[in-house]
Amino acid sequence: MVTPLVDSALLPLLILVASLGTGLTVLLLPRERLTLAGTVSAAGAAVHLVLVAVLLQGVAAGARYEWALEVMPGLSLTLVGDALALLFLTLSAVLWLATTVYAVGYMKGTRSPRRFFAFLALCITATTGIALAGDLFTFVVFYEALTWATYPLVVHEGSEAALRAGRKYLRYTLTAGAVLIVGAVWFQTEVGTLAFRAGGVVDAAAATAEPGRYLLLFVLLIAGVGVKSAFVPLHGWLPSAMVAPTPVSALLHAVAVVKAGAFGVVRVLHSLFGIDVATQIGAAALVAALAAFTILYGSIRALWQDEIKRLLAFSTISQLSYIALGVAFAHPLLLIGGLAHLVHQGLMKITLFFCAGVLSEELGITRVSQMAGVGRRLPWTMVAFSVGALGMIGLPPIAGFFTKWYMGVGAIQAGSGWIVLVLLASTGLNAAYFLPVLKTAWIDRPPEAASEDAADPAAPAPSAAPATERVAADRRMLIPTVATAALALAAGLLAGSAWSPIGWVELIVSRGLM
Repeated sequence: MVTPLVDSALLPLLILVASLGTGLTVLLLPRERLTLAGTVSAAGAAVHLVLVAVLLQGVAAGARYEWALEVMPGLSLTLVGDALALLFLTLSAVLWLATTVYAVGYMKGTRSPRRFFAFLALCITATTGIALAGDLFTFVVFYEALTWATYPLVVHEGSEAALRAGRKYLRYTLTAGAVLIVGAVWFQTEVGTLAFRAGGVVDAAAATAEPGRYLLLFVLLIAGVGVKSAFVPLHGWLPSAMVAPTPVSALLHAVAVVKAGAFGVVRVLHSLFGIDVATQIGAAALVAALAAFTILYGSIRALWQDEIKRLLAFSTISQLSYIALGVAFAHPLLLIGGLAHLVHQGLMKITLFFCAGVLSEELGITRVSQMAGVGRRLPWTMVAFSVGALGMIGLPPIAGFFTKWYMGVGAIQAGSGWIVLVLLASTGLNAAYFLPVLKTAWIDRPPEAASEDAADPAAPAPSAAPATERVAADRRMLIPTVATAALALAAGLLAGSAWSPIGWVELIVSRGLM
């Protein structure tokens, strides 16, 4: 039997302190130096990742880690390190380090790097607290902290557009937070506990006796987390937030804000109500219908976007709801596919946003219509983009394929064939908006090169033509981009491994943690 390397209840707290300490340290640095702020941030992210790896090993060995601090009678800040928490926490830790390295290259020449890296770390602190939350009270505390930690990142540019997007972000998220708090107070009054437990804490008999009352309570909680999960019609803040620097957009879409919302949906369905009770009162069907509509809506809106980051934003709105759709059912394969997509989507989407940042910084390209021939100029960047895009479509062996495979097989076995139709429609729409981008980047000729060919078809292209020469991308941006693309590919190729996202979710299900 494998022995945990560390068997201390303080380990979850140490992980939280590592990111919090990094943020405070960067904020207190004496000078505005990009390299210094980036180095301190990267060091903190590395320490954080090592501690998460230790926790991961301990949980895999069967240990359970729990730390609590009583705030007032009946309410405690409770951090629990278990397999479900680690699914979200490990993604957060890996992508924080990748984003920090990427941001050092991206933020060159910009103002206030100290503030940027400090709030990036504080954002991860809030995300860590959400992942490790052992009850709804702790979840709400860190959920609200996440709003305030991400706001300075959204408005970092300081432009009128950024400030306008920030105000919109606060309107949506603070309203949702207030609704979530009301729901949490009502839940404790009704149920008597805020603890997260496998199978839920709601009494089935009570819910059956008053299904309308419990459904309304469920709707309040889902509305509270649904804004950050970008359910339609609660999604309006997300495309507007694309005015933020690309590393912020990447982290928002891959792990921080939107994944906090998706993780909240998992907690409400499985850790508070329990999937059996949620199904019984019609709550699970409500989530499934909302998720299916959001999947199709986001993909249709993405079809008409020329701006790269807005296209990716609507893609996120669609792809996030795969998680909610999968976890709205008790069938294990649907559950595995939905939960694994929490990681799969994060790896693929952060890769796509990293690529968008490279295109913007190195070539000034922000629109699909400007991407003709860019694959020849930034080949590694566009290889990474292709991996992310094809994974979103569902091409094997990239991670996204296994999400759709598990959910499709699970839907058929569960007798819910309509889910297969949603998956097929979504796949077709994914292909309809991503394949033209790849065709433009890899096949189309840049305007200057095309005009030269028309003037003299037999003449070779000039070796130093600005529209066709290869560009050496900043390695600090390129290396994380290629690395996350490789992880998205590896998550598919190694899907049968116990340490893959699919393997880890199978562990969660087999241990009865849902």
